[in-house]
Amino acid sequence: MMPIRITLAQLDFTVGAITRNTETILATLKQHESSDCVIFPELAITGYSPEDLLLRDDFLQQVEQAVDSIAQAAGEQLVIVGHPHRMGSEVFNSVSVLHQGQCLVRYHKQRLPQYGVFDEQRYFIPGHQPGRFSWRGKHFGLLICEDLWHAAPLAQLAGAPLDAVIAINASPYEVDKHRQRLHVLQQRNSEVSVPIFYVNNCGGQDDLVFDGHSLVIDQQGNLVAELPHCEPVCATICWDAAGLALEDERYVPRSPAGLHADVYQALVLAVRDYVRKNGFQGVTLGLSGGIDSALTLAIAVDALGADRVHAVMMPFRYTSQMSQDDAAEQAKRMGVRYDVVPIEPIYEAFIQQLGPLFVGTEADTTEENLQARARGTLLMAVSNKTQSLVLTTGNKSELAVGYCTLYGDMNGGFAPLRDVPKTLVFELSRYRNTLGEVIPERVISRPPSAELAPGQLDQDNLPDYGVLDQILMLYVEQDWSADAIIKSGFNEADVLRVVRLVDINEYKRRQGAIGPKITARNFSHDRRYPITNHFRYELERQVRSRSLHEKN
Repeated sequence: MMPIRITLAQLDFTVGAITRNTETILATLKQHESSDCVIFPELAITGYSPEDLLLRDDFLQQVEQAVDSIAQAAGEQLVIVGHPHRMGSEVFNSVSVLHQGQCLVRYHKQRLPQYGVFDEQRYFIPGHQPGRFSWRGKHFGLLICEDLWHAAPLAQLAGAPLDAVIAINASPYEVDKHRQRLHVLQQRNSEVSVPIFYVNNCGGQDDLVFDGHSLVIDQQGNLVAELPHCEPVCATICWDAAGLALEDERYVPRSPAGLHADVYQALVLAVRDYVRKNGFQGVTLGLSGGIDSALTLAIAVDALGADRVHAVMMPFRYTSQMSQDDAAEQAKRMGVRYDVVPIEPIYEAFIQQLGPLFVGTEADTTEENLQARARGTLLMAVSNKTQSLVLTTGNKSELAVGYCTLYGDMNGGFAPLRDVPKTLVFELSRYRNTLGEVIPERVISRPPSAELAPGQLDQDNLPDYGVLDQILMLYVEQDWSADAIIKSGFNEADVLRVVRLVDINEYKRRQGAIGPKITARNFSHDRRYPITNHFRYELERQVRSRSLHEKN
């Protein structure tokens, strides 16, 4: 057979940037003009997902113009690119095969996901016909992302000659997603025994991280190419009579980097792209001397560079000297701008002004929250003045149980650790120190504390984080009932307290900053609970009734 050079364009396509995305596609074609075929990801022209932009007539018109311009530039190359396509009043999630100014074939995605972060049935009509084309003596099949996770779309293709499958994707990252994808590819391969070219998008988009990690498997199901995790690149495969061969040894499949490396890189990519794509000059964050802000600072510097990161320590009378020393030491190690702004005068002004309103009341969490709100106001003022983005530093465990202050430490525009459980925060901090010890060891090893009251520790009010995260995993991510969690061996009082805190703090989570999704179920698109929710009372009654029955 005549050799065919196929380039996988694992690139970053920004939502709504139709002109820039098209320019990226055209530049890639020119850069790889020696390739016979260049494959781009799902909805590359618009970015994924355009959401309600797809309801706009002017948006769809510009997409049509972009497809035409790419077709005209295709020349002798075969260009395979994803985009929305309108036919009459219907809009499809499509892939076009463009050649010499023409569209050889256009395939419409059949399986439109409507779960978790996906909302495609709101916008698209499903296709029903298989996507096939013949070129250079080979018969190709087309699939788009979710199609690959079901047997039927590929079975349609198997009813005619088939030499290879091209699957374009916008598949967001979550822990263990790479293993799942590879398993699906090998399962589909076992059904047709042809090579599969899997091309994924790569970049941050709001709370999603498209991690790339594009794959090529051969006729026997062997992995022959693996593009990097969270790195936009292009890679070329030569397909000839001998089989598939990579032209760049960097993309030969290697041993997995590991969970912590993958998660950390995803968080770095998310911060970098959110800041870059939304036009911020840099980021500002409160550096407390605790582990959450320490990890957030490391991620920010790795994403943007030290010169674009501003750390602010805002001590109060309860802030330990240890915390102040550790924060200063980390800022020094990472080379960021570091300022100390005591909040005592601001707090005292609040208390003085509120005094007449608080007559006859005892001090409680109100005064603790005032400390956090003074800090939040300071950070937002710096943000306004410097056009920087405030990064909040809370983690998923704290957000789950409401161990955070609205308009205080929740102030900010992006929350890198929003979907990172506390136990994983510790692990990622230790991982980051293997690359260079930037987080003082004492920050990782000391007991966590918000330092809003004398001698305060997180575990005074919460179960040990190892226990808390296990309960949250079962309740939040797997939808176990409180009763089922208790029966599995957890302390009843701990479970009831945690479940209650999760349920009553939905209103806080709704108002919190977005952050990158890394787990199978985040507090955003994946888990959608009403704020006013009395089902929790039903659950509490069931557990108490069971406990009373067992005692009797």
